[in-house]
Amino acid sequence: MRAVGAVVGALAAVTVGLAPNAAAYDAQAKEWFLAPMQAAQMWKVSTGKGVKVAVIDTGVNANTSSLKGQVLTGEVPSSVAYHATDDYEGHGTTMAELIAGTGAGGGLKGLAPGAKIVPYRVEFKGMKGGAEEKSETPEPADAIKAAADTDVKIINMSFASDLIDPDEQAAIKYAASKGKLLIAGVGNEGANTGHIGYPAAYPYVIGVSSVDVSGTVSKFSSYGNYVDLSAPGEGIPAWCDTTFRSYCDREGTSAAAAITSASAALIWSAHPNWTVNQVTRSLIDTAGRTWAKGNPSKYLGYGSIRPRKVLEDSNYKAGPAKVDPLAKDNGGDLLANSPSSPSSSPSSSASASSQAPNSTSGGGTSAAGSSTNSSSDSNSLWIALGAAAAVIVVGGVGVAVLRARRAR
Repeated sequence: MRAVGAVVGALAAVTVGLAPNAAAYDAQAKEWFLAPMQAAQMWKVSTGKGVKVAVIDTGVNANTSSLKGQVLTGEVPSSVAYHATDDYEGHGTTMAELIAGTGAGGGLKGLAPGAKIVPYRVEFKGMKGGAEEKSETPEPADAIKAAADTDVKIINMSFASDLIDPDEQAAIKYAASKGKLLIAGVGNEGANTGHIGYPAAYPYVIGVSSVDVSGTVSKFSSYGNYVDLSAPGEGIPAWCDTTFRSYCDREGTSAAAAITSASAALIWSAHPNWTVNQVTRSLIDTAGRTWAKGNPSKYLGYGSIRPRKVLEDSNYKAGPAKVDPLAKDNGGDLLANSPSSPSSSPSSSASASSQAPNSTSGGGTSAAGSSTNSSSDSNSLWIALGAAAAVIVVGGVGVAVLRARRAR
């Protein structure tokens, strides 16, 4: 079954700068979330070093100034390595930069600049090319399963489909059984049906929604039972196209997923012996919210991510390693029985020889994160974000909207 999904993305695109190394444009100044999340302070404790993140997307251009030295092209399993560094839309490269970009040359600074990216290029709607190109390009299911057999800890999936793909669902379960942390954007149907796409709606996947500058759920962000966490998803620069010469303002839950993946990388780097259950639990426990943890919001799940709260607390207890904190939602115990630390399969680490350094064709969409808001007390800011995001204005009256969780 060929992939029918699309990257979770670009509802708006406004060119905001020239090449990322142009002095006239400061991409990092547009990354509003770095200051309130106290990124500089977190980096004194953890930068994500030692953590590898699989980015399953439109490919990752390893030659942008911000990603040089950050992309492990030689660690892509050969079976799915076709043109892994040939980004046919610019979306995958943006996600990689938001996760682990160094900020060199004025490019995007990732929230986990010490982490490394393993790129996977898969077929989505809008990918151009002939029959051979499409037949050689892996499906998401193939990439997910291949990544599960490597030593990546986190699999970022900033894409969504309306349809269940049995092969993709099986690959997700396989990756969960191998102890991987699976993270996906919930989709951009908030202004329409609100439908949450797959893979976010599958069991064992952390579904992430988007918040705007005020901390309120973004109007475009999908909502429902499968939202687990929320993160910035509006107004962050993303690559405009495959020329990689300029950034544009984008919005979508893609960036929210990437920022959540980076947050997990910071935590896992600081606590390398933790299991996927403990990293997940720490994200949930410390998320900004004003409602009871046991009654997650259908718009923001368990709240807005705050990895700082884990890193700054040397006494934080992540709970039992073999207990899945989302077992009721997942409807199974794969994570509870997964390995203590993700391990690789030696036979799957062969690298690809056919990897183009730059992308050649367009198609698909993009996304990013949102908000600036400054405060002398960034801790209070993120508590406020969690509170604001729990409220939806209905007829002029603020109503806290919770959801009845159910097994996926």
